Amino acid sequence: MMVAIKLDGELAASELKEKLSHRITKLKHSSITPGLGTILVGDDGPSKNYIAMKHRDCKDLEMHSEEIHLPSTTTQEEIIEAIETFNDDPRIHAFIIQYPFPGDLDYESALLKVLPEKDADGLHPVNLGKLVQGIPAPLACTPAGIQFLLERYEIPIRGKHVVIVGRGLTIGRPLANLLSLKKTNANATVTVVHTGTDDITSHTKQADILIAAAGSPHMITAEMVKQGAAVIAAGVSFEGKKLLSDVADEVNEVAGWLSPRIGGVGPMTRAYLMANTVEAAENYRVS
Repeated sequence: MMVAIKLDGELAASELKEKLSHRITKLKHSSITPGLGTILVGDDGPSKNYIAMKHRDCKDLEMHSEEIHLPSTTTQEEIIEAIETFNDDPRIHAFIIQYPFPGDLDYESALLKVLPEKDADGLHPVNLGKLVQGIPAPLACTPAGIQFLLERYEIPIRGKHVVIVGRGLTIGRPLANLLSLKKTNANATVTVVHTGTDDITSHTKQADILIAAAGSPHMITAEMVKQGAAVIAAGVSFEGKKLLSDVADEVNEVAGWLSPRIGGVGPMTRAYLMANTVEAAENYRVS
């Protein structure tokens, strides 16, 4: 029976952070400490936990970080004020607005108020547009982390067939663009499928690299995976406090490589948030 090679995101993230630490030291020699800001609206449990982990990452890397935590009763105008605070703060080189927002607050219009060069998540329309054009800009963190993870385990991307299940703004759409760029660590043939696709299995079975990013628990089963394929479990959901993966446990017996439910893509996403912040600080020094 085949058992998939574990794509250890914790290990890969630690290696990326080690590289970042050298860049941070160099910046500090120029009297610049990379600074990350976070804006959290409301008290969503997973969001609060995720924000806390980001600030711990900053502490571990000896970076500066600040949090603005607004109540769920916050108005759209107050969110914009918080964004302007970080836009104007020279100590904050990049920042995020934690998604989702509570109630009827408008995340998309808030995101437009973020200076593109301070967009730590890589989700501002200007930066997504640059990704489509292949122009350097902050990359969406989860797609960039997935690409790094594939490279770290020497899984060929160039010329391979990548199938992405999910077309969301944070993973599916930017990842499809990233992996299809004509670059040495990309240049794949990419197919994007979703809940409106007929016979999804006919597509996933063709994938050399299968990336599940739909947020639908256990939707990817063993029969949907080509023997020996690399499978990335990027989509998650919650059942109470339990984290559920898009990929069923049985896939471990079919795949050649598999990222785990915990310690897979998540650590890579956070590591790339740090990477975007460090790069923003480097660009600030240049400017």
